[in-house]
Amino acid sequence: AVLKKRLVKLVVNFLFYFRTDEAEPIGALLLEHCRITKEEENIFSISFIEEPERKYCFECASEEQCQEWVEALKRASYEFLRRSLIFYRNEIQKMTGKDPLEQYGISEEARFQLGTHQQ
Repeated sequence: AVLKKRLVKLVVNFLFYFRTDEAEPIGALLLEHCRITKEEENIFSISFIEEPERKYCFECASEEQCQEWVEALKRASYEFLRRSLIFYRNEIQKMTGKDPLEQYGISEEARFQLGTHQQ
């Protein structure tokens, strides 16, 4: 394991990483089908379900900063956002009796249904 100092930037479900002296990213991690794990006080890791040997560790300046990153990264995946949309859609439907997606003509699309997995 080689430790390297990198700057990171989260954009939707991509975690871009940069050398400290460069403006262009040197790489990006797509945060799908991965596990975000708090390893130690100020260290967390990202590992990929289909490639468990592919693991990235990140050290933060503080435990609080580490917790903020872990929470933000867990909320960054498409699957998390899809589940949230379905949950709130169902809650609105329970309260109003109407499907909030129906007005947009997308209520029957598979990606908005429970029990379906679309990539």
